[in-house]
Amino acid sequence: MNVNMASPPNVSVQTVRTILSEVIDSLESPDYASKLDEAKEAAGNEMLKMMQLVFPMVVQIEMETIKRHGFSSSREGIVQFTQLVREMETMDNEVARLHSQIRSHYLPPVSISSTVDTSL
Repeated sequence: MNVNMASPPNVSVQTVRTILSEVIDSLESPDYASKLDEAKEAAGNEMLKMMQLVFPMVVQIEMETIKRHGFSSSREGIVQFTQLVREMETMDNEVARLHSQIRSHYLPPVSISSTVDTSL
């Protein structure tokens, strides 16, 4: 068995946008939205609980979605897809926006305190 996973051929920015949109649609579908809300409620404001309860649900949805687009539905597949998204979001605002929308399901908004002195 080949250990090096081959990525799907010619994954375009449009394909990545489509996959991210499908993930968002799934996350916001009646089937998953209530389960995610329950998990978020159980996690409260605790980041560790969020990573234990909510994040795995999001990853599972991503894995099911990327599998339909030729990626492996394994850990390697999700890692590959995430690396691809990170590369593309620097070049494509829509990919960045969609990825941020997915992350908002398991990462609380980060507020930067205006009292922090960032000057050198």
